[in-house]
Amino acid sequence: MSKKELILEAKSRTDVGKGASRRLRRLQNEIPAIIYGAGKEPASITMRHDDMLHAVENEAFFSSIIDINVDGQKESVVIKDLQRHPAKPVILHADFLRVLADVALTVNVPLHLLNEDKCIGVKSENGQIIIAMHELQITCLPKDLPEYIELDMLEIHVGDTLHITDLKLPEGVTSVDLSQGDENDHPVVSVSEIREQVIEEPEVEEAVEGEETADGDDAPSEGGDGDDSAGSDEEKSD
Repeated sequence: MSKKELILEAKSRTDVGKGASRRLRRLQNEIPAIIYGAGKEPASITMRHDDMLHAVENEAFFSSIIDINVDGQKESVVIKDLQRHPAKPVILHADFLRVLADVALTVNVPLHLLNEDKCIGVKSENGQIIIAMHELQITCLPKDLPEYIELDMLEIHVGDTLHITDLKLPEGVTSVDLSQGDENDHPVVSVSEIREQVIEEPEVEEAVEGEETADGDDAPSEGGDGDDSAGSDEEKSD
C-alpha cells in the first residue's frame, strides 16, 4: 500500500455565486471548489477541470491526503464531496477538508479482495463470491491513512461469511462501525453455492382413445348434421 503524492494546483476565487460558477466552467474550463475545516475560514478556489478529471480516475484520490497549492501556498486536505454531471463526464464542484497531523480523520477506504480466482469455495466447491461491502469507514490520524484494505479469499469455503472483525486493519486504524458496538459487525463478503436453475416443463395430459377430451373435441357438437336434418323436417312439416 505504497502512498503516491497527490498534488493539485488551484487559485483563490472571489467571484462567487451560480452565475460565476457557470462562467468558470463554460469559458475557462475550470471548476469551483471550497476548502474548509481545521478552525480556519473556508477558502473558495478554482481548479482546472481536466486536472481534477484525471485525478479522480485514480482510486487512491478518495482515500489519500492531497496537497493543494493555492496561489503557491500548500493546503493538506482530503476530498469530502464531489458533484458530477448526471449524464456527462464533467465535474461540477468539489469540497475539501483540511487535515491536521494530530487530529483523527473519518474517511471511507476501498476494500480489495485478494486471490478471488484461487478461492477454495470458487475453484473447488462450485461457489461464487458475494460482495456486501466495497469500502469501509475508518478513523485514523493522517499519517496512518491507508490507500485501501486487503482481504484474502484464498481459504474461504462455500457457506463462509467474513465480517468487519475479519479484516486486518493497519496499526492506528479503527472501524467506525465496530466502535459503535459489536452489533455493527456487518458482513463484508461471503461465498455461496451456485445453484443450477431447473426449468420444469408443463405436464401434458394424453387423451385415452375413445374418451372425450376436456373441451369435448371428440363428441359431436349440439346442432350437428343429424340435428339439422331433423330440424329441417320439422320446418318442412310446419
